[in-house]
Amino acid sequence: MTDVTSSKSARHPHHWRHDLIELAALFTAVVVADTIAKTIVKGPDGPYLLVFSAIALIATAGFHTWWARRHSHAPPTTTAGASSAAPTTHEGAVPDAAPDPDRAPVSTETALWRMRTTVDDTPGSLAALCTVLGRLGVDILTLQTHPLTEGTVDEFLLRAPADLAAGDLAREIGAAGGRDTWTERADAHDLVDTPTRVLGLATRTALDAAELPLALRQLLGRCTLHSVPAFSLTGRPTGEQAPVEGVLEETVMKLRDPSGGTLLIERPYLPFTPTEFARARALVELDARLGPRVPRSQDVLTLPEGNEITVRRADQRDLAAARAMHDRCSSRTLSLRYHGPVGDADRYLDHLLSPRFGRTLAVQTASGRLVALGHLLWDGDETEVALLVEDDWQRRGIGSELLSRLVAMAEEAGC
Repeated sequence: MTDVTSSKSARHPHHWRHDLIELAALFTAVVVADTIAKTIVKGPDGPYLLVFSAIALIATAGFHTWWARRHSHAPPTTTAGASSAAPTTHEGAVPDAAPDPDRAPVSTETALWRMRTTVDDTPGSLAALCTVLGRLGVDILTLQTHPLTEGTVDEFLLRAPADLAAGDLAREIGAAGGRDTWTERADAHDLVDTPTRVLGLATRTALDAAELPLALRQLLGRCTLHSVPAFSLTGRPTGEQAPVEGVLEETVMKLRDPSGGTLLIERPYLPFTPTEFARARALVELDARLGPRVPRSQDVLTLPEGNEITVRRADQRDLAAARAMHDRCSSRTLSLRYHGPVGDADRYLDHLLSPRFGRTLAVQTASGRLVALGHLLWDGDETEVALLVEDDWQRRGIGSELLSRLVAMAEEAGC
């Protein structure tokens, strides 16, 4: 329902008392006028006085009518301190208020920003930030709070005018009480709310063990992740074994790798919060409970000469078949693949087949023999592709097929 009132219902109610008083006044006026008229007519200038009186009466009545109509259209006045209703349009909507001179003009072009700042854990600190953002014409899309021992980290996803510089935004936030402010351009992928994004990452991790490093990167933003094994390639202990509960040291996070060793996560430009540490540890615990797993989907392809091959994902359970393929490869093939001593090739296989370091594709024949391996390996910010095809199966398009698939995986993973 609207607050619109029709012109008929807006009139003042009709009171019978007013009519009675006016009727009495009319009879009184007639009696008085009759008495005065009889008195004047008997005088020598009676007719002239009667005409002048009629003219004066008409003039007075006309002035009274004009005055009443003028003030009946005047807006009602309110007493000091009383609140009056805001004017409405013909459909009851409140008209646009006059522009605030302190508010920045709204730009038609906008940009998405991620902003993180630390404020004191006191009432009104967040309100002060919101007031500044509103004055700058910035719209708050999402907000997360990360409690600290002293203070609170507020993380915003903002839609700001395109001409608003990051330095100006940080300066205004600092004046409102924010400190250690960090800003970064965002994109449409950040529009997903945090619970939905975390659930999606958990689902991907549950389906594929190789997704854990990628899920941690997407969860924590731009960071560097290294998987440090518990033993070196020569079999010696590396001494890298994080405690079960993990370690948080400002910009460094250490988590125990379920497959052995330590997951080392670094973000030098921005310290981790206890909330982020708890989320990352929950993902790692999920991976540990589910154990080794890899999608078992496979594609059957036909080579130009008519032989069928199967391309599928591989993991450490294919270690024996991979070693057997190495034994069938020539020394030249192995040296071109590893760029080092051929005798050390077997030591890398367990590392290469681990989902912690990337994804592996295997090619097997109709009889089930493994004849090629393709690795998509990531370590920190670097990503590399490595291929090995058994000598008897080279120059048949197997390497090209593996390379195209691995590149597609890299694009999907954002490498």
